[in-house]
Amino acid sequence: MPEKITAENLLNNIMEKIADNIPKQKSVSFFEEDKSNSVSAQINRLFGREKPVHKVLGGGKSADVLLWRNKKISASVLTGATAIWVLFEWLNYHFLTLVCFVLVLGMLALFLWSNASGLLNRSASQIPRLVLPGELFLNISVSIGAEVNRFLGILQDIACGGNLKQFIMVVAGLWAVAVIGSWCNFLTVLYIGFVAAHTLPVLYERYEDQVDGFVYQLLEQLQHNYRKLDAGVLSKIPKGKFKGKKSE
Repeated sequence: MPEKITAENLLNNIMEKIADNIPKQKSVSFFEEDKSNSVSAQINRLFGREKPVHKVLGGGKSADVLLWRNKKISASVLTGATAIWVLFEWLNYHFLTLVCFVLVLGMLALFLWSNASGLLNRSASQIPRLVLPGELFLNISVSIGAEVNRFLGILQDIACGGNLKQFIMVVAGLWAVAVIGSWCNFLTVLYIGFVAAHTLPVLYERYEDQVDGFVYQLLEQLQHNYRKLDAGVLSKIPKGKFKGKKSE
C-alpha cells in the first residue's frame, strides 16, 4: 500500500510539474518573441533611430510646428512662406520695394484713422504707437548665431571625427545643395528646404514603418548587387603584390 501511494504521488507530482511548465514555456517564448520584435524594430529604424520623430526634432514648439500638432499655426507658417516666395520670385518684387509699399499702406491707414474723427464730427481717437521691442531683434540674432555656430561645430566634428562614411555623406549632401543652388537662386533653395521641413517629417511619422521597410529593402538590394559585382568582377581584378628584398 505505501508503494502504491508513493507511485501515485510521484505520478501526480510529475503531472503537476508538466502542467506548471507548459504555461511558463509559452510565456517565456512570448516574451522572447516580443523582445526580439522590439530589438528588430529598433534595428530596422531609419539610421538606427531609437527616439520618436518628435524627440529627434527637438521636442519643443518648433517640432510641434513641423509635425503639424497645431494645424492652424503650421498652415499659417507655410502659407506665409509661400506668399513671400511668390512675391519675390514670381512677381519679381524687391525687398526694398516691398518694404516701402508696406510703409506707404501703413501711413495711409494711420492718416485716414487720424482724420476720420474730424470728418465724422467725433472726438479724436488715440492712435496706438507701434514699437518693436529691442529684445525681439536680440533674440533673433542670438538664435541665428547659435544655430550657425552649432552647424559649423557639427561640420568640424564630422571632418575631424575620422568616420569616413559620415564624412562622404555630408560632402555629398553639400555638393548636392551646391548643384541645386546653381539651378535656382538662394530664396528658392530656402523655400524648397522650408517646404521639405514642413512636409517630410510629418509624412515620415505617419508612414514610418512603410518608409523604414522600403529603405532597408533598397539597402539590402544594393548590398546584394554589390556582392554580386564584387564576386563577379572586382574579386577577379589582379592586385599587385609588393615583395620586399630579403636581407641576408
